[in-house]
Amino acid sequence: MFWNKKSSDDSHNTSGQHWESKALAYLEKQQLTLVTANFHSRQGEIDLIMKEGDCLVFVEVKYRKNKAFGGAISAVSISKQEKIRRTAAFFLQQQGLNAYNTACRFDIIAIEGGNIPEFIWLKNAF
Repeated sequence: MFWNKKSSDDSHNTSGQHWESKALAYLEKQQLTLVTANFHSRQGEIDLIMKEGDCLVFVEVKYRKNKAFGGAISAVSISKQEKIRRTAAFFLQQQGLNAYNTACRFDIIAIEGGNIPEFIWLKNAF
């Protein structure tokens, strides 16, 4: 039997988009505003770029159905954090900004659970 990688990737992407939209709604309820979603560059991808006051917030969204294997928070590895940092620097550069003249932080929205998911918002996660 052959495994169809495309259909698996499609369902993973659909699930990711679903949870990113839930995270977006959660953050908007906390008074953050969306700058852009799914920002891509050669360096990597940032799920959500939000604004809280004068601060740009780069958000990584992770969903795990259960905490086996460490849960959603532990899924944001050091290498993933570095990719997000490089991508954020590229985003800032595109906007004519940099980390010296722009307040910014890196947050994680970890979503865990099946029927009633729990949202964990880690501000300044890395």
